[in-house]
Amino acid sequence: MPGSTGKTATTGSEQTAREPARRTTGRTADETDGKTTAKPARKTTGKAAGRTSGKAAGRTSGKAAGETSGKAAPSRSGGAARRGPTGYAYVYGIVPADVETEPGTLGVGDGEVTLVRHGEIAALVSDIVLDRPLGRPDDLLAHEQLLDATAAEVPVLPFRFGAVMTGPKEVVEELLAPHHDEFLAALEDLEGRAEYVIKGRYVESVIIREVLDEIPEAGRLREEVRGQPEEATWDARIRLGQMIGEAVAAKRDADTQELVEAVAPLCVAVSVREPTHEQDAAHVAVLVDEERQDEFDEALDDLGDRWAGRIDLRLLGPLAPYDFVAAPRPEE
Repeated sequence: MPGSTGKTATTGSEQTAREPARRTTGRTADETDGKTTAKPARKTTGKAAGRTSGKAAGRTSGKAAGETSGKAAPSRSGGAARRGPTGYAYVYGIVPADVETEPGTLGVGDGEVTLVRHGEIAALVSDIVLDRPLGRPDDLLAHEQLLDATAAEVPVLPFRFGAVMTGPKEVVEELLAPHHDEFLAALEDLEGRAEYVIKGRYVESVIIREVLDEIPEAGRLREEVRGQPEEATWDARIRLGQMIGEAVAAKRDADTQELVEAVAPLCVAVSVREPTHEQDAAHVAVLVDEERQDEFDEALDDLGDRWAGRIDLRLLGPLAPYDFVAAPRPEE
């Protein structure tokens, strides 16, 4: 995508950018040199949801740090669960019953990921022993990677991190059976659709210059503080910072609206997210039909052309559809 940041490997809690077709579902016991070798969850029959290839340059396959907000399915705290005969069942989300997982796929706490089926739906689960608090970076990453990789292949209703139940029997009785029909309807709505997140980041030098050119008072203050000691120009610096912040916020609103208008006609749904950085130009989640994927890519390419040199665009996905689903809380 012209004007994009491209595929950049990241470190820390961010995942390395990958093509959607190469995404993995968790980790397997056959890991070598720290690389994952698991295969995605897949349907045994029917049409898989989500793309396995993409043409737009700059597309990344992973959820960046901090991008976990949205209407995710509520979960029950692991600390409230009772000890079962084989430990506890960690629940990732709900998928169609005709899905299978690759043997040896590992999830949170290195538990093997399996399925608990009931009727036409199933829960993605893994055994977990709560001998320590959940919430370490590796736990969060394993949860997100499993759900995002699954979403690249099949519809999935994601649960927020930390959903723990006593065991498979309780997963059926307290979760799947009471909510079977509504879960099934939600999965059917997601069939053939995928969530993506579009992030736009201003090129700092360009956006600051825009503000200084458009607001004479800001330009004057910039010249006033240039080369002067910070303590002697403290008030002017504060006023300048406020002016720039307010101007960037106004530009963000306008640019976000331009992005929404460009892609909304090609999307099933659009959700505007809060900015995660002061230089964010836009942060938007979209739900896209596979059949309109090429049109969507072209619209984003056109916007990237218009914004080239001013805003860097990144497209992340396919991702678990946190922004577009809401599921009931497991029974307490």
